[in-house]
Amino acid sequence: MGRTIGIDLSEKYAMVSYYMEGMSEPSTFSMVTGSQVYQIPLCICKRKGMEQWLYGEDARKYALSKGTVCVENLFKKALAGEQVELEGRIYDTAKLFFLYLKRLISLPLQAGGIKESDRLAIVTEHMNQEIRKLILLFGEYMDISPKRFTLLDYRESFYYYALSQPKELYQHGAALYYYAGGKLKFWHLTRDKRTLPQVVSIEEKNYHSIAGNRDGAFCQFAESTLGGKIISSVYLIGDGFDGDWMKRSLTVVCRGKRAFMGKNLFCKGACYGASVKADPSSWKYVYLGDNEIRMNISLKVLHRGKSQFFTLITAGESWYEETGECEVILGEDTCLDFYLQPPDSRETAVRRLELNDLPEREGRTTRLRILAEPVARNKVKLTIKDMGFGEIVKSSEKTWEYVMTF
Repeated sequence: MGRTIGIDLSEKYAMVSYYMEGMSEPSTFSMVTGSQVYQIPLCICKRKGMEQWLYGEDARKYALSKGTVCVENLFKKALAGEQVELEGRIYDTAKLFFLYLKRLISLPLQAGGIKESDRLAIVTEHMNQEIRKLILLFGEYMDISPKRFTLLDYRESFYYYALSQPKELYQHGAALYYYAGGKLKFWHLTRDKRTLPQVVSIEEKNYHSIAGNRDGAFCQFAESTLGGKIISSVYLIGDGFDGDWMKRSLTVVCRGKRAFMGKNLFCKGACYGASVKADPSSWKYVYLGDNEIRMNISLKVLHRGKSQFFTLITAGESWYEETGECEVILGEDTCLDFYLQPPDSRETAVRRLELNDLPEREGRTTRLRILAEPVARNKVKLTIKDMGFGEIVKSSEKTWEYVMTF
């Protein structure tokens, strides 16, 4: 197992953790040795008259002392495709963001740069195609294969973190309060122990604004969200919990359960998630969130004389990351049967797709290439191409496209 680097990107800050074989848990890099100053401002500054760059607090201090520009909110500006002018030259903020990420990755890698066996996990509050495209462009910039990236949102990161802890911390479920930017969210993680793998879901409740008596308001929210539930552990994450304002509310949160407070859970969870995706053999859970595919899609094939199912799309994987591809030799029929099964059910539905205008050939002389590409969590595009049969039968170059909704 190589090293895993987990990066949490919020609007104003980034945090970076790393995880490798022999470590009991991921470690988060601190800009101040011996402290827990994990948040690194998402900003960059150019040294005057030089093509050299400063990052984070160093960038802010330099810009203030030299009267130059510090480019703040770098992630947000890169997503928007903005440009900035520095010393009379125009820079794409995406390129500056890539410089920042490159520096960020180097912080925990004290023994040289990134290696081919290393994996990168990027976690944001909400993951979407625009963020994915930006991160994959960074991969091209760094010559890192897309297969070495894992992209998660905060809820999925919480899922990996919570279920990587000792069992007594998630035996009866786990909860998380995320308080940042004036917004307070509650997530309740539960497992369906009747299924194999166990299907994990996360319920969300929002408390959009806390004003006035924060302790009293949070106390009421905690009682309404935790009341009547048996929960093993609670995590308090985010800047909103800074300070010594929790009194009564902390008593409610800690009642009958373990409670933890911090800021770096998501970048640690990203490390756990990337490690699991690299070797899922011992992971016995499947998570169904906003971005996760909710259906296993398989083909029934004959392999070495035995009938078996070949999985094209796996439930629980993020739709923007998952693809499936295979080649099959068609039997006597001019159709393909796709088997659809939810992860929490034993029932299977069959979708039959007709290959209209397929050239007539002798049995087992038609080879098909099948590509399955999710376009949403409940929609998969299927592209089927006639490959012929080597030198015996030439390809007709015909292609069939279907969109399967479930």
